[in-house]
Amino acid sequence: MTIMKKSIPTRLLLIAASLSLLAGCVVYQQQPAVVAAPPPQAEIVTAAPGPVAIWYWIPGEWVWRGQWVWVGGRWAARPHPGAVWVHGGWGWHGHHRVWVEAHWR
Repeated sequence: MTIMKKSIPTRLLLIAASLSLLAGCVVYQQQPAVVAAPPPQAEIVTAAPGPVAIWYWIPGEWVWRGQWVWVGGRWAARPHPGAVWVHGGWGWHGHHRVWVEAHWR
């Protein structure tokens, strides 16, 4: 019994010392900083495929998909009269910054 009592504190001391040594081995990965989007690319706006009241030119824009990706401009039918296109951008979801996709409003 005496050997057991002495070995438990010794084991605890060895475990504590080992944990402090292992703590120095933990590698933390930092989230890479998101750099600003490149400047917009020049585009040629073609003629609308129908009456301008129905069609809306959505200019090209850079979108974040793990890296900046250019999405070219295009004509799109408005989902309802007076609909407005909202470009994508960074927003908040709780305490986290998230990319909010472009959408109609």
